[in-house]
Amino acid sequence: MPSTSTPQTMAMDAIPHLATGSSQVPPAALPSKRRTGQALPAIGIFLLLCLVPFVSHMLGHTYYLDLVSRMMILGLAAIGLNIILGYGGMVSFGHALYLGVGAYAVGILSQYGVHSALLQLVVAFAAGTVIAYGVGYICLKVSGMAFIMITLAFAQMFYFLAISLKQYGGDDGLQIAARSHIPGIDIGDPYQFYVLVLAILALVAFLSHRLIRSRFGTVIRGCKQNTRRMYALGFCSRRYQLLAYVISAQIVVLAGALLANLALFASPSYMSWTLSGDLILMCVLGGLGTLLGPLVGAAAFVGLEEFLSTMPIELPGSATELITTHWLGFFGVFIVLVVIFMRRGIYGIFTAKGGDHD
Repeated sequence: MPSTSTPQTMAMDAIPHLATGSSQVPPAALPSKRRTGQALPAIGIFLLLCLVPFVSHMLGHTYYLDLVSRMMILGLAAIGLNIILGYGGMVSFGHALYLGVGAYAVGILSQYGVHSALLQLVVAFAAGTVIAYGVGYICLKVSGMAFIMITLAFAQMFYFLAISLKQYGGDDGLQIAARSHIPGIDIGDPYQFYVLVLAILALVAFLSHRLIRSRFGTVIRGCKQNTRRMYALGFCSRRYQLLAYVISAQIVVLAGALLANLALFASPSYMSWTLSGDLILMCVLGGLGTLLGPLVGAAAFVGLEEFLSTMPIELPGSATELITTHWLGFFGVFIVLVVIFMRRGIYGIFTAKGGDHD
């Protein structure tokens, strides 16, 4: 019988080799033991996160609960960025823009008496979709340094727009009177809010895993390696990249809404280029192109920042004061060491070879 293979089918067979740059077998063909080994670090991370409320309850205060909640929210934003940065090779220096969109959607609606989380998320996602589509459509006409600078320019435009909105706090930011309302859940309670954030993080991580392993994700990884070859294989690379950019932005919008509820505050600083740089740094620290690397990077970033700036350990002489005063310098040294000696990031070194598709 004649072969029923089509050009699209043959193209999809070729993409895994293009995306990985090697002749590795597709993830579906990996032995079950290897897949289990790759999943163990992720399982361990979520088990540790599940233990945090119990530890917080034993200590009798919610400080660490709020701290880890912030780590998870920033980790969620970094996971969103990692879809286009780690898997798609698109370096966006303006993704904090969508963090601000989510935060201000909650803050502004709350100011007008709309506390329903569902309505706030609908508005946030609608605004995020429109902005991300417009920004992505323009930015994807170029690549490389031009793409980086245009994403940065758009983020700064919205940053200064937020500052100019004096009725919503302007440069001082917007105070939020109460957390959003979800039927059956009191997210004003820090324990319930923590569980909500953890559940959303787990859901987004699972959906991201499915997305990256899907045909769509395979095309995105192929575009990272060679966009022209993807066109030759019959795929409209720009269309796939634009959809990936919008999906990435929506995850960051969701993180922004959670961040506003955590801090009860929406600020133009959420859109600043420095926070965009922090998100990129979290991805690099944890491991680009890994599923939970950005989460680990966010935990390392926030945890080390908190540790060095407060220095709970008494050191001899004036060492403690030196570290707390110049903690950014010590933080920079840590980043340099990770980049030099852990090329795959903190999480990447714990995953099996080929873990960039975990």
